[in-house]
Amino acid sequence: MSEARMAVPFAASSPDPEVPEKAQRRKFSAEDKKRILEDVDRATGHGGIGAVLRREGIYSSTLHAWRKDRDAAVHKAFSQKRGPQTRRNPLAGENEKLRRQNQRLQEELEKAHIVIDVQKKVAKLLGRPIPEIPGTEK
Repeated sequence: MSEARMAVPFAASSPDPEVPEKAQRRKFSAEDKKRILEDVDRATGHGGIGAVLRREGIYSSTLHAWRKDRDAAVHKAFSQKRGPQTRRNPLAGENEKLRRQNQRLQEELEKAHIVIDVQKKVAKLLGRPIPEIPGTEK
């Protein structure tokens, strides 16, 4: 009889004794994280949180990261402004650049007109008037 027991491989209920080549990282869904955080928030008394952590098989640092993510999501949800998002016109930057350039050129033109007027007056005082060009009146 003892030989028969030894010849029978592991029973179907026992876990597979082979170790996988690469361990798989556990992934928790959002619902799982929410449930665990709620369990931890309800845990009272000495060692209550530790019991939840042991039962779920997670570390306190994981719990801390989940709390931090939850708080950031709540902060983001409550800090969003209401109403439609403002959309910036893609041509607005170029348009503003051209306005500034136009303003600068207008100022330079005014300075040039002043210089030309002074030159005309100096030439007139020296007795050498500059003839007017038709169609260039100011």
